[in-house]
Amino acid sequence: MTGDGQGFLVGLVGSGIGPSLSPPLHEREADELGLRYLYRRLDLDRLRKPASAIGEILAAARLAGYDGLNVTHPCKQLVLEHLDDLSPDAAALGAVNTVVLRDGRAVGHNTDWSGFARAFDRGLPEAALRQVVLLGAGGAGAAVGHALLTLGTGRLTVLDVDGQRAGELATSLGERFGAARAEGGDLGVLPAALARADGLVHATPTGMAAHPGLPLDAELLRPDLWVADIVYRPLETALVRTARELGCRVLDGGGMAVFQAVDAFRLFTGVEPDADRMLAHFTTLVSDVRVD
Repeated sequence: MTGDGQGFLVGLVGSGIGPSLSPPLHEREADELGLRYLYRRLDLDRLRKPASAIGEILAAARLAGYDGLNVTHPCKQLVLEHLDDLSPDAAALGAVNTVVLRDGRAVGHNTDWSGFARAFDRGLPEAALRQVVLLGAGGAGAAVGHALLTLGTGRLTVLDVDGQRAGELATSLGERFGAARAEGGDLGVLPAALARADGLVHATPTGMAAHPGLPLDAELLRPDLWVADIVYRPLETALVRTARELGCRVLDGGGMAVFQAVDAFRLFTGVEPDADRMLAHFTTLVSDVRVD
């Protein structure tokens, strides 16, 4: 424990973040480390602000003396133009989920990709990665795509309701990992893409408490397909539940939520958190606040 009573003020900015477990997850770990730590929700819906207000909210956080912000849907890309600098990962991904406010500067980082990679290694060990479909080309999709190719995916098919956005993400990933390893398209090619895939990663808001439902036709799933979802509230989304019932190996969004929080906590405080303890905290929090 540090025991020095050092204090931190951080926040989460996004839409529909009332069920987020990030605040208690961070605060419980800070308690264990002897840190004074207040983590506030800055919910766009409650504030009645559009996503484009992220610059205004960031400016207010600076004035209020915040040490940092986590940024979630739908602001991970919109926040870029309001920052003073980006980490190499965030610059490559074009998406930010963690902003450190220090010495008058706002620096953007991305801990989503590393969080997903660590969760995938733990939750789906030895999963086949010859061909993978990524559903969603937003900020979270960019991070997951980077992680999947870093993990060794041979061919990644990025699909989105906006086919142009999917194509742009695939091109960006191809520039970093090799053009032959990523392709983009719209949802019309989803059946054909899944038919030849080893696995599916879902990276859209569908399935969240505020956006319930399945992101695809359940008939497209099959038992030999592994399925990963990045949504964690609820932990068992309709996709995770349906895939599990069909016999698929599944990965819920809990591990990514914890491991991205581990990295964000370190960035905010300069203190190394205990990842295993945060995983245990998360398990307790999910059972304590059951909305799924």
